[in-house]
Amino acid sequence: MSIWADAVTIISATLSGDIDYNTVQAYRSDAAWYVFGTLTLVGGIAVYYLYKAFPFLDRHLERSIVVWTYIVIAGIIFVGVLQRFIPFIPGQPAWSTTIPPLLFMIMAWFGCSFNVRLRTHLSFSEFRSSFPRTGQLACLCLDAALWFGFCVIVVTTTARVTINSYDNFQIVLGTDNVMQWWFIITVPIAFILMAGRVIENLLDDLRNYRTGKPLIEQAVIGGDV
Repeated sequence: MSIWADAVTIISATLSGDIDYNTVQAYRSDAAWYVFGTLTLVGGIAVYYLYKAFPFLDRHLERSIVVWTYIVIAGIIFVGVLQRFIPFIPGQPAWSTTIPPLLFMIMAWFGCSFNVRLRTHLSFSEFRSSFPRTGQLACLCLDAALWFGFCVIVVTTTARVTINSYDNFQIVLGTDNVMQWWFIITVPIAFILMAGRVIENLLDDLRNYRTGKPLIEQAVIGGDV
């Protein structure tokens, strides 16, 4: 099949939920890069305007997901310890060792999205502060290009993993009807949010360059946007 035919197959089958062998093969083709590269860009722009329209989400969406996911993980582990060592509490369920790692994956990638906004990932602030403003802007634009490319790669590859898990009816170990793809699909969603953060940062940098505001600031882990 041609790239465009595969792209149509990916879009139509995904929207309809009618996944078959041809759909899985289309996901494995080069067409997936075009579809999900475009989706990452359009989704990132949509996320940017969503955050502008609802500042509360801009400040709290990823952090809320991280905190509540962490609380659920801690709760499962705490109860599991009690069930393991206190005789009169019912036995430890089999899923108590398989669900937390999947929740940790969610916590990690949504937290990564928020920290891209805070620029706490290898920002090299001290080193870049010695550059002239043009050099600083060039570094920030390079950051945006690399982060966005990273987003496209992860969205595309994890979409393939998600559709493969869906097609093979993969169940989370220790459960009867909890599907793995329910958790895996959160990864491309997190990286589309991250693409929105990349666009948000880039537009801020261009605005600061035009207005003469500082381009490089000290990053603070756990700070506010």
